[in-house]
Order: sequence, then C-alpha cells, then structure tokens
Amino acid sequence: MIKSLVFVLILTLIICTSLIKNSTRDLDEKIYIIEENILFLDDRLKDSKLEFNYLSSSEKLLEYQKLYFENTLIKKSLQELKTLKVIDNQIIINDLKISGNINE
Repeated sequence: MIKSLVFVLILTLIICTSLIKNSTRDLDEKIYIIEENILFLDDRLKDSKLEFNYLSSSEKLLEYQKLYFENTLIKKSLQELKTLKVIDNQIIINDLKISGNINE
C-alpha cells in the first residue's frame, strides 16, 4: 500500500514537473521573441530620431539646398501638392488632403 502511494506520488511529481517545464519553455520563447521585437523597434526608433533631428533642422535643410540644388528648389503652396497612387498598374493623381487645422 505504501509502495503504491509513493509510486503514485512520485509519478504525479514527475508529471507536474514536466508540465511546469514545458510551460516555462513556452514563456521563455515568448519573452525572447518580444525582446527581439523590442530591440528591433528600438533600433528603428533611434534611426528615426537621428534622421528627424538631422534633417528637420531648418539650417541643415537650407545648407543642403545651397549645396546640392543651388536655387533649383522653388517654394510650393500646399494647394499645389498632389498625391500619386498606383493601383492595378493605373496611376491615380489626387489633390493632397490635409486633416486638422494648420493654424493650431
């Protein structure tokens, strides 16, 4: 009687241990995937911040204009801008739609 009870107890412990180990392995895989995604997104964020800070400086943009375009750039109003979409090998040109108030 005691031998069978000990056997059942040990068997139960082994099964519980294997279930816990499998669930832990699954959690570790999910954590690893999430960490990899976070690292990738963090790199993209750093690159985007660098690009934004570097290119959004008005002085830098004016410097690039003088350096590369030499007065070939002309100022356009927002009403003159168009959007271009390619759908099923057809080109569709629409007016640019701006949402929100520009003066805000």
